[in-house]
Amino acid sequence: MPHHSILDILPEQLRKEAMEKIQVMRFPSGQVLFSAGEHCQGLPLVLKGSVKVQMTGVSGHSIVLYRMGKDDVCTLSIGCLMTGRGYRAEAVVEEEGEAAMIPRGVFDRLMDQSPEFRLGIMESYGRRLDDLMLLVEEVAFHRMDERLEEWLQARASRGVITITHQELAVELGTAREVVSRLLKELERQKMVRLSRGKIELTGLLDSSVLVGA
Repeated sequence: MPHHSILDILPEQLRKEAMEKIQVMRFPSGQVLFSAGEHCQGLPLVLKGSVKVQMTGVSGHSIVLYRMGKDDVCTLSIGCLMTGRGYRAEAVVEEEGEAAMIPRGVFDRLMDQSPEFRLGIMESYGRRLDDLMLLVEEVAFHRMDERLEEWLQARASRGVITITHQELAVELGTAREVVSRLLKELERQKMVRLSRGKIELTGLLDSSVLVGA
């Protein structure tokens, strides 16, 4: 029986009935759980592993909207289920894991019959909306050099970050060429050392040494 906090708050009888319809699925790393344009078939509850949700624009550039780990709920799926619209982004498994799928009909029933479930879903939705608003603020009002510095500083304890320039561009929602240019300037200032698929942090980062994007 899958264990997830959103299921644990259900009344016993309703939880028992829901469990009869819920399917647990295992996903290998790299698998696409859903793509932009697809219609939502249900609500995935992450039991273990890691999934990233990212959006690709008409320019071809992508940006990571959020990540889901153990005990998370897919916010994008909540929105699709409530509006009846298709996905606007895609979800890709980063770390092999499992998810419990609540079918659309069961989701509707739980929202209707369980105030606890409904509140839990809306709280999860609200928390993720706050995160997305912060992302919008960063993208709209912060320079790319500042965002790159903040991203690297947040991972400074690792010493060496294993990531390609393209993957980092997706994290920041920009072009690979922009990331490569900014990293090259950091390397010139001896703040980082670059090698294939790796960024080694060799000194304190100072946004003044970066070239604006």
